Amino acid sequence: MGIAAFSRARPKPKPDDMSLLTRDIRATWRLAAPLIGGHLAQQLIGMTDTLMLGRYGVLELAAGGLGAMVYFVIFIGGSGLGLAVLPLVAAAAVAGNVTQARRITRMGMWLSVCVAALAMPVFWFSGPLLLALGQEPEIAAGAQSYLRIAGTAMVFSLLGFTLKNHLAALEHVQVALWSTLAAAGLNAVMNYLLIFGHFGLPELGLRGAAIATLGTQALICVILALYAARAHGLSEYRLFQRLWRPDWSAMGQVLRLGAPIGGTQLAETGLFAASTLMMGWISTLHLAAHGVALQIASVTFMAHVGLSSAATVRAGQAWTRADAQGLGRAALSALCLSGLFVLLTVAAFLGLPEVLIEVFLDRDEPQRPAIVVIGVGLLALAALFQLADAAQVMAMGLLRGLQDTSVPLLIALTSYWLIGLPAMYAMAFILDWGATGVWLGLVVGLVPAGLLLSARFWGKLRGLAAISPA
Repeated sequence: MGIAAFSRARPKPKPDDMSLLTRDIRATWRLAAPLIGGHLAQQLIGMTDTLMLGRYGVLELAAGGLGAMVYFVIFIGGSGLGLAVLPLVAAAAVAGNVTQARRITRMGMWLSVCVAALAMPVFWFSGPLLLALGQEPEIAAGAQSYLRIAGTAMVFSLLGFTLKNHLAALEHVQVALWSTLAAAGLNAVMNYLLIFGHFGLPELGLRGAAIATLGTQALICVILALYAARAHGLSEYRLFQRLWRPDWSAMGQVLRLGAPIGGTQLAETGLFAASTLMMGWISTLHLAAHGVALQIASVTFMAHVGLSSAATVRAGQAWTRADAQGLGRAALSALCLSGLFVLLTVAAFLGLPEVLIEVFLDRDEPQRPAIVVIGVGLLALAALFQLADAAQVMAMGLLRGLQDTSVPLLIALTSYWLIGLPAMYAMAFILDWGATGVWLGLVVGLVPAGLLLSARFWGKLRGLAAISPA
């Protein structure tokens, strides 16, 4: 027998578990990296608003931060429907069911438009609502001025998010990054021109930031829609053909999976929104520092959000194939990468807090030193909950891949609202720990969520392994 024939006849060695895990880490990173980049670019849009409003005035910074929080809370609640598209389309793609993937995404888009329409009255009458929640009149009026314009961008935000998840499920992820980077550039230019009134344009302050938000979200939505309709390998989905025709069965699937996802996200985001409201009860200065610290923490959190979406896709594929070993490796690969980002974030928050905070403040702002002192303390507390926050969002993503959303909603409501919210109020106002108490309450709410959600996923994995062939 010749050497070549012997080589062909000899059985190839099977890769060991470590080699398989390394391969899965690389596969997860290839999928997650553009998603993380897209999320970071989206955060860059928010950071640009914060940076420029911070240089315009402390009142505008506080009102803009409050308005952005209201916008984000509503977006998060509605985005659960877009997130439901991710595991459903991923499962349809594994099964080769192009028609089902199209039906799911179309109805996700329908529902996104409905949510945006329902949100408009909240944006329009946000001033009285914020006053009723204990905010100062000037802050509430400024936030309403911002939201009456920025609220019209919600339909583009939700449609764009649904399209991003459709494309991510089909592993077309680069376009999300590039479209958001383009929008971030547009946002910076529009903010510079309209907030400060450069090059002969009117000085609009908060309203200028709101107009920039509308322009950037519309741009992202249009780019993603064009790509989904025309890109190579996607035209067979015919996503926009007969878009006006309802599909009640597919809509029901999206609602059943997406409503608990939205509720879960709303429970967590509501906890952070409550922290913003409580900071407003303490003082405008604390609210401004809180807005800056929360913006920084949100940027680093985007790494885990991108990894969570990648984990949803890879877990959904393995779950559809009933591949317990593949599901376990998908989970471990995402968790390894998430843990690395936790270490980097903690090092930055504890080692460079002043540098991170001062980026957002005008050097000539008289209250700059006080804001920095408050912000440094808040970032130290943010370092405490990094591991728990990463654990809960990764477990959420993995469970979505398994299309398990109802029990995670109950866990989230219990952890965030029955444990975290009372702890936050008690430590801030009953124990009189102020801003420190507010952020310690966040830690108290996130820890049980991370533990319980992680335990549920690994229990599901053990159940699959017990019934799957070796």
